[in-house]
Amino acid sequence: MNAHGYVDRLENLLDPTDNLIFNMSVEEAIERVGSGDAQQVRQIEGQFALLHKRGNIVRMARSIGRPMRYFLAKKVDGPCLIVAERIDEIASWLKSQGLDDQFHPSYTRMVPAHHIVEIALVGCPDPNPQLTRYFDPARNRWSTDLNEIGKRYIGSLADECTKWLDRIDATDRTAPLGVLFSGGIDSGAVFLVLYHLLLKRGSNPARLKAFTLSVTTDGQSLSPDAQQAARFLDDVDLGLFLEVIEARPSELDVRETIRIIEDYKPLDVQSATMAIALCRGIRARYPDWKFLADGDGGDENLKDYPIEENSELTIRSVLNNQMLYHEGWGVQAIKHSLTYSGGQSRGHVRTSAPAKQFEFAGFSPFALPNVIEVAEGIPFIELTNWDNSKLYALKGEVVRRGVEAITGITMPIFEKRRFQHGAAERALFDKVFPKHEAAYRRLLTEVFAS
Repeated sequence: MNAHGYVDRLENLLDPTDNLIFNMSVEEAIERVGSGDAQQVRQIEGQFALLHKRGNIVRMARSIGRPMRYFLAKKVDGPCLIVAERIDEIASWLKSQGLDDQFHPSYTRMVPAHHIVEIALVGCPDPNPQLTRYFDPARNRWSTDLNEIGKRYIGSLADECTKWLDRIDATDRTAPLGVLFSGGIDSGAVFLVLYHLLLKRGSNPARLKAFTLSVTTDGQSLSPDAQQAARFLDDVDLGLFLEVIEARPSELDVRETIRIIEDYKPLDVQSATMAIALCRGIRARYPDWKFLADGDGGDENLKDYPIEENSELTIRSVLNNQMLYHEGWGVQAIKHSLTYSGGQSRGHVRTSAPAKQFEFAGFSPFALPNVIEVAEGIPFIELTNWDNSKLYALKGEVVRRGVEAITGITMPIFEKRRFQHGAAERALFDKVFPKHEAAYRRLLTEVFAS
């Protein structure tokens, strides 16, 4: 019972084993969140969603790699805060307690990545959450030397991948490792860095596979991504690591995807649909496989999205707003949604939810704060002089130079293409996916109504 005479209750549905914390125990990390001190929370390394309660004060924090949602229910004797990774987990718990009449998916809240969210459970009405940023990377701190930038950037990626391998090898030095691989810049960098690190530590590189999705109608031809992946690996004499996972168009189910990711943004739904097909195929072929890495976050870090496709953006808004692609317009902005956070903080479910659905332990090193921090230090304005084409060319240059500096391998660079557009031919893609966001919104409403 708190000072106001109410009984406050917390129901924590998060699975602590899903946290991937490199430098401390989960218990120590939770205490750091409970301190409310931004510097203490920033020192937590890895992917995490953490919650601490002391008295009637609840504090929560997460990285991009794990979603985290909450819902405040009202009971006669006081408030009840339910925290979970998914909306449907909250709904199920409320139903089990006879409180489902209070539920609506739009009443759930998403903890924004890189912030401590503090809630005081004091009864009716409970005050709005207080948010404190714990990750505030300095911008424009590096020189314009692309060799230096690339080495820093891919060096930080290698550091995080090393910690991941250390964590895995502590219990099994032979555990197989997969990379969700398209032959693009980001998945290519992750694959080559992991290959290099396995050799460096004297581990068998045959543990590693590059899994590429190919969705075709005839089961004979290869998707654009599968062709690109083969070219990439052949160019670096590593073609034997490629494993193509074939899927039929009937396996691409937009409604199923929306149920799994609990969101309606078209690009994220399209990407997740392909990720689901890829993860399903890997799981069918390898029932015991556990560890998957991916390149999600690389586009956000190097600000490599076609600005012309979004009428709300200009190159000035992209380069002038800290981590715009990671966090959206910010938690204090009028555009900020409470049900969903912004940017990759919201959209990373396109990667994390499919992996979890098929019981993989996913790892997205580009989305970790230590790597983002290096990327935010790049002097983008000075390097591009507000030129869109120079911005789009920058990522390939930075990553190619960085991979060569760290691994000694000259990485091939292909023209940018979204995962969902490369996993199937365009005509097939257009048959599977609705063109307008309204259709995805309707499907989400139907999923939650069922």
